[in-house]
Amino acid sequence: MTKSQNIRIIRAELSEPAHAQAFLELLDHYARDPMGGGAGLSAPVREELVPRLRARLDFAAFLAFDAAIAVGLVNCFEGFSTFAARPLLNVHDIVVRDAYRGRGIGRQLLATAEEEARTRGCCKLTLEVLSNNRAALAAYERAGFRPYVLDPAAGQALFLQKWIES
Repeated sequence: MTKSQNIRIIRAELSEPAHAQAFLELLDHYARDPMGGGAGLSAPVREELVPRLRARLDFAAFLAFDAAIAVGLVNCFEGFSTFAARPLLNVHDIVVRDAYRGRGIGRQLLATAEEEARTRGCCKLTLEVLSNNRAALAAYERAGFRPYVLDPAAGQALFLQKWIES
């Protein structure tokens, strides 16, 4: 595929209905992908997500458009590095519509997230990726991401989770 020349990246303003709709459509597209879990967003999540994100000061999202078509999304949350005593920015979700993959849109979204991290005074940009998502791993490596290692003898960090029942 050829690189897309007309892609524009904008900050997602979730108070704007068109942005909120594009945001939810792209996130649902990602959730339906095997690398996103293989099931779309539930009705309660679709209803609650945008209002909850709008209330967060640590959230930033950017949309990629090809003309009027929303083709990509990156969601980020600010965290804090106690070892650097500075904020960090975590790329929580990144998605490019299937038909637009391989055109450099993901790279543009990651570069925009990096600009946001610099604007916020962050020490680093972080993300999680499934170990079998080889295409994403290769793209992240090309973008400069490396495994989190403090001491090679101790190994690299692993991302773990524990669901909290409410």
